[in-house]
Amino acid sequence: MSDLEKDLREILVQGAKEMSVALSEPQISNLLSYIREFDKWNKAYNLSAIRDIRQMVARHLLDSLSVVPYFLGTKHSTEHVIDVGTGGGLPGIPLAIMFPEKNFTLLDSAGKKTRFLFHVKTLLNLENVSVENRRVEEFQPGPKFNVVISRAFASLQDMTEGCAHLLENDGVFLAMKGIYPQDELAPIADKIELLESIKLNVAETDGERHLLICKAKNN
Repeated sequence: MSDLEKDLREILVQGAKEMSVALSEPQISNLLSYIREFDKWNKAYNLSAIRDIRQMVARHLLDSLSVVPYFLGTKHSTEHVIDVGTGGGLPGIPLAIMFPEKNFTLLDSAGKKTRFLFHVKTLLNLENVSVENRRVEEFQPGPKFNVVISRAFASLQDMTEGCAHLLENDGVFLAMKGIYPQDELAPIADKIELLESIKLNVAETDGERHLLICKAKNN
């Protein structure tokens, strides 16, 4: 194992431990394989502004894994999840690796990004992942989803209005945010209920992170 491989493994394993996220050896292997492919494709496909693979482990993998405790602890159904604006598969691919029993749909309008996602799905044999290359407003799912998750939406208003048609009646929005977005909640207060705000612990990362769990009020 090279020094770089040792570093990547150490950052992932130690970071997950600090966040109380248990990783099996197959999960560690798949997560590191994914981030190596991400780094490789990033050079041509510009999946991320981060160029250092060590930083990718912290800023992408550990950030995505920070919501694992929510999925483990919630009483809400999370069997069918859609990651909207997934880009290079964040947080959808790490979550699909962690929860092989749940189904994850990864949606992005950029063809080069979904080509990468198809490659990763095949490489890692992620049978619980579906990839959709289309704009969110054009996607009309058959069975709707329990959960819409995103770490890329510009605002809560855009997310809750643009993705409402994807959710089943009692489905929830999971918005991964930086600092608590008080100014984004006011414009949607009449339509959207904030069920919970969880301050995320992201190892190896400075700055605040929050997970907002929201639900439409008319459901």
